[in-house]
Amino acid sequence: MGKNRRNQSAAIRFGPALKALFLCLVIAGLAVGYVWQKGQIFQLGRQITACESRLAQLRDENQKLSDQLAVLNSPVMLDQRVRELNLGLVPAQPAQVYRLTEAPPGDDANRRFAARQEGGLAP
Repeated sequence: MGKNRRNQSAAIRFGPALKALFLCLVIAGLAVGYVWQKGQIFQLGRQITACESRLAQLRDENQKLSDQLAVLNSPVMLDQRVRELNLGLVPAQPAQVYRLTEAPPGDDANRRFAARQEGGLAP
């Protein structure tokens, strides 16, 4: 029986060992990939949390600035600033106000204006 083993090739004797080694390397590679992927998921979760908190902070700041703009644009506040800066501004007299009326939709005024611009005559 010993005679038969000596005549076998080296590939046959090391074949099962190479298969086991390859299988161990595949399992180790999969384990390393799994751990790396879990680390990436954790890191991305932290980034999402940080971005969500930054978004909430920016929304709060935007709301505060919007409220401040509304206060600064109020007629009372504008009148107060005019008095503080001594600008001498007064409300417009009724004779100084021109009211423009808008043509109702479907009016041919737009077509006539377009025809005038092209150099044609209005119908």
